[in-house]
Amino acid sequence: SFVAGVIHPWRVSAFERLLWRACRGYLVASFVEMPEPMEDPATGESITWVIFLISYWGEQIGQKIRKISDCFHCHVYPYPESEASRADTMSGLHSQIQDLSVVLEETEQYLAQVLDKVALALPTWRVQVQKMKAIYLVLNQCSFDVTEKCLIAEVWCPVRDLTQVQDALRQGSYKSGSSVECFVQRIPTSESPPTLIRTNKFTAGFQSIVDAYGVASYQEVNPAPYAIITFPFIFAVMFGDVGHGLLMFLFALWMVLYENSPSLRQASNEIWLTFFEGRYLILLMGAFSIYTGFIYNECFSKATVIFPSAWSVATMANHSSWRWDPNSPVTPNPRSLPGVTPPRSAHSSAYLATHPSLTLDPNVTGVFQGPYPFGIDPIWSLATNHLNFLNSFKMKMSVVLGIVHMGFGVLLGVFNHLHFQQRHRLVLEFLPEMVFLLALFGYLVFLIFYKWITFSAANSLVAPSILIHFIDMFLFTSNAGNLPLYQGQVPVQTVLVVLALASVPVLLLGTPLYLCCRRRAPRTGRPAVRLEVTVPGGSAGVGAQPGLTAAAVPTQPVAAGEQEPLLEGQEAGNSVNATKEDVESGGHSPDAEHLDFAEVFMHQAIHTIEYCLGCVSNTASYLRLWALSLAHAQLSEVLWTMVMRNGFVRLSYAGGVVLVPVFAAFAVLTVAILLVMEGLSAFLHALRLHWVEFQNKFYVGAGYKLCPFAFAPDAGE
Repeated sequence: SFVAGVIHPWRVSAFERLLWRACRGYLVASFVEMPEPMEDPATGESITWVIFLISYWGEQIGQKIRKISDCFHCHVYPYPESEASRADTMSGLHSQIQDLSVVLEETEQYLAQVLDKVALALPTWRVQVQKMKAIYLVLNQCSFDVTEKCLIAEVWCPVRDLTQVQDALRQGSYKSGSSVECFVQRIPTSESPPTLIRTNKFTAGFQSIVDAYGVASYQEVNPAPYAIITFPFIFAVMFGDVGHGLLMFLFALWMVLYENSPSLRQASNEIWLTFFEGRYLILLMGAFSIYTGFIYNECFSKATVIFPSAWSVATMANHSSWRWDPNSPVTPNPRSLPGVTPPRSAHSSAYLATHPSLTLDPNVTGVFQGPYPFGIDPIWSLATNHLNFLNSFKMKMSVVLGIVHMGFGVLLGVFNHLHFQQRHRLVLEFLPEMVFLLALFGYLVFLIFYKWITFSAANSLVAPSILIHFIDMFLFTSNAGNLPLYQGQVPVQTVLVVLALASVPVLLLGTPLYLCCRRRAPRTGRPAVRLEVTVPGGSAGVGAQPGLTAAAVPTQPVAAGEQEPLLEGQEAGNSVNATKEDVESGGHSPDAEHLDFAEVFMHQAIHTIEYCLGCVSNTASYLRLWALSLAHAQLSEVLWTMVMRNGFVRLSYAGGVVLVPVFAAFAVLTVAILLVMEGLSAFLHALRLHWVEFQNKFYVGAGYKLCPFAFAPDAGE
């Protein structure tokens, strides 16, 4: 007789040894490994099983073999004794295997067809499930009334959207077949409303810059509309170059024209998405850089002659000491100076030989013919002292732009004071701040323009130093070696310093004393609008009502404000500042009698110190406009000199072929260093000037954004 089966390969040795000892050799065992591994039905492990066939004599030995096989967890299969039976069994097994193969193949084909259909419907199913989960998540935040028949949802809603919310509730009740309509009630609340600022694809980038500093407080002046102009302009002051600005403008214009392209919108690169979201910001930065590049008269560090130069070299050559002598052995080429005709009565050319740099004297009649029509005269790019000239110009320009920018920020605070009915702050905060800023640094701007207008080339050697006058102004002294700019300058400067110093205690003590002297009882401010939405529902619970009318109710909660916004596009906001007053009333509370005087005084002292010291440090901070502009111009000039100029000068006649890789290197370095690195640097500095120097003058930015119920854009509709 025979016993056949399979055994785990690890148990073969022990199994064979036990069989031999138990049966005392009355058997013949044969072991063969399977050609392919098979899965263990118990553990799912892939195992190369060992097939065994045992022939034995005697029924008792057969029983021992079967018991031992069971102990070793062998899979025993029936083995017919006759050849004919074994042949029949083999044929039956082959036919069964073929039938199973056919069944498995047809099943796989059917499952593939089903999965293909599911794959088409799966995105829609996913969207539906996500929407249902989102809706029920909001519904679970609602509460039941006492009768457990209605759902009550408290939401924020903009005043202008209140009619749309009511229409949506009415339509939801009608489509759901509810016998009771939903209704809305406006309830008073002392909670700080969230901030909703409506933006479009153009203003979203600028608003995100402001929100990165802090979300606007409730109905506070929004700096984003002004940043649309000031941010690109301040960036362009540091990045002024026609060529570089044009490249940036064309790159942003390409993104704007193809903004609806799915390949651009759905890119997975985070850096690219950052550029794409700020495409309109980059567009304006490029346009403003072109404008300031024309003012600086720089295009890839080279000056362009748009208008004729206002300086006449010919006049200087014909009416000064650097004429040439035709009998001299050293005679310069007259064509080297355009428009110069060798005069008959020429002086020695030794002057030209010993003076490689010739000075154009504007005091000579006809040498300087007036200001250049637009921007910097291109002749300054050939001058050896062009850095001194540009440094003086850009430094004074940076100071003027910085003081104007800060003054505009202080002026915007007036709208906050008027809108929040805090007229005492106009006298006790705005007025001292403007007096301090204008009496010191506004006067500095006046001195800059006065010196520009008063002194010309004729009396430039006796022009006094503004810096020394400004230092003497704080020391209440005068310098005999530094002539006054105008008569009575010292008394005027003394009065201005006294006014600036007198405004400090007013700014420090004015608001705390005013709030302390108010004896009226505290009253609650005007309540913000909050909606209470009551929706008919069932007593089985929110999650048990798939067709509940409330499913459409909380899907439109957006921030609300009872008053119209101060600026168009600003809907509502919250404000939480460092003090309890600001927490309760958006940073602009008219009722602060309940506050501790020490707390109010400490808050005002911090504001006073920050403002007074900030006026000094912030004015110096705007000098980064000069520094970054100078650095950009010098890097551009170095890149041109080290790469393109060498390619033009040193390559001789073979330069036509070699200029191709030279220009490629110049283009790569221009994009990598001047556009990307310098552009990022100028962007970060412009960002700092807006956050710290500008917005700090009027912007609290302590609100919280409205997060209305909305389906994700990538979820589809």
